[in-house]
Amino acid sequence: MVTTARAVGALTASAALALSLTAAFGAAPAAQAAPPGAGKDVTATLFEWRFDSVAKACTDTLGPKGYGFVEVSPLQEHIQGGQWWTSYQPVSYKIAGRLGDRTAFKRMIDTCHAAGVKVIADSVINHMSAGSGTGTGGTVYGKYSYPGSYQDGDFHSCRTAISNYNDRSNVQNCELVDLSDLDTGSGYVQQTVARYLDDLASLGVDGYRIDAAKHIAATDLAAIKAKTANPQAYWVQEVIYGAGEPIQPAEYTGTGDVDEFRSGTWLKSAFQGGRLADLSGWGSGLLPTGKARTFVDNWDTERNGSTLTYKDGSPYTLANVFMLAHPYGAPNVHSGYAFTGHDDGPPNGGTVNACYQDGWNCTHAWRQVANMVGFRNAVAGTALTDWWSNGANAIAFGRGSKGFVAINRESGPVTQTFRTSLPAGSYCDVQHGDPASGGCTGPSYTVGADGRFTATVGAGDAVALYVGAPGGGPAVTGGASFAVNATTVYGQNIYVVGNTAALGNWNTAGALPLSSAAYPVWKADVTMPAGTAFEYKYIRKDASGAVTWESGANRTATVPASGKVALNDTWRP
Repeated sequence: MVTTARAVGALTASAALALSLTAAFGAAPAAQAAPPGAGKDVTATLFEWRFDSVAKACTDTLGPKGYGFVEVSPLQEHIQGGQWWTSYQPVSYKIAGRLGDRTAFKRMIDTCHAAGVKVIADSVINHMSAGSGTGTGGTVYGKYSYPGSYQDGDFHSCRTAISNYNDRSNVQNCELVDLSDLDTGSGYVQQTVARYLDDLASLGVDGYRIDAAKHIAATDLAAIKAKTANPQAYWVQEVIYGAGEPIQPAEYTGTGDVDEFRSGTWLKSAFQGGRLADLSGWGSGLLPTGKARTFVDNWDTERNGSTLTYKDGSPYTLANVFMLAHPYGAPNVHSGYAFTGHDDGPPNGGTVNACYQDGWNCTHAWRQVANMVGFRNAVAGTALTDWWSNGANAIAFGRGSKGFVAINRESGPVTQTFRTSLPAGSYCDVQHGDPASGGCTGPSYTVGADGRFTATVGAGDAVALYVGAPGGGPAVTGGASFAVNATTVYGQNIYVVGNTAALGNWNTAGALPLSSAAYPVWKADVTMPAGTAFEYKYIRKDASGAVTWESGANRTATVPASGKVALNDTWRP
């Protein structure tokens, strides 16, 4: 899923919002968010990642974690500049943008396919650039003049910026933030666009995200799709919902699924200031579940404030957990980079040397998010069951007899005996451990014959269990016993994070929670192979998800040849 806040300079607030509220993907004529029978409907949008970095992510994370799709940013030759939105001002249909060339793109597709991940290409077909110059691939262009593609007569006659979203003609025939607007009703333009999409298909692309689809008549999009070699291809269309506007997302479901932007604003309302209990009806009144792609944020909405963002801490993480656990729609996980200004382009020109470095957030790889992809795949086809809430900000629900999740946004821990439809047995809590051969790297819960289990869910935390991720563990006696003396105030919890997978790989979202049962000493045991040398530090999280690190250098320890290393520490203020 993608957005269209591709400003030539600073966007007005209304234009930014309009550009941020539509996207979708699916199949025609019976649009669906995932190929029938594929069983994997989660997309990871790796925003502004170079093709070689995407390929590595497919092999290292997306494939192993069970993602069905990866969506890549526009590959077309575009205007020069370091800002992210330059990618959304194409000047030709050559694969010659900042993300890599044709050879690199083909290599990426082959690598992702080998990892079991399908590829969605973000495709900018509503418009070209807003000015003149030389493109990233050497094309010399002028506004309304693009050698080898289009000339003046191929653009709409309205040569002014869109000014009235209550006027269908103004929205679909005038210029989105002064970008030259293609006459998509023209047979020549339709055929030219269709040839471009077919070229991508020849390289192995599995589907398309159609940028700014709201600004293209639905009939024009249907005509373009009909002219492609494969009219059954999966499409993602960006169609921003606006209350009372004449152009509505439902118009576009005939050519593909639609990203349901209202799902993201609903999640922000519940997880930031509202009540999680109100999520019991999430999805009702929105697009039908088989037509909707859901998301917590994207690159437009994280910049205009209409949704949660990575800056919101645990509410953001928990909103992703909820989205992936809930049966409504098909989820899209946005994985971008840290930014301080609206226009900030990708670090290192889009090269990701390592996650959690140089500003790359790698949301798709966070344990609490990535492990929910496996949860979702395991519970596919089941309905929402066993809903529970405390009437405020602690909720839980099941997915038939396949999975169960509990989410707590209260300011303190919640202890509850949950009723589930799970079979009796021991289950890995995939929020705090990874399913491993014969067991789990983290805590486990036992569900009784009556389908019940008791858990204490920390503030700003969650527990998730599913069939296929058994609890317990292999016969491993090595590991570490953490104990740290740390005082807290109500709503705060202590975690340990370090440089191993069991300790979250320095990602605070995957840190191991410590028990306060012996307060002020916080404790937890974790299994690790004998001889493992590791680094670690303690962190404090408050109810909002804000993280405070203890001071000083990284602590170090080594797991002995047998047994566990006992670590008795004191919080360093």
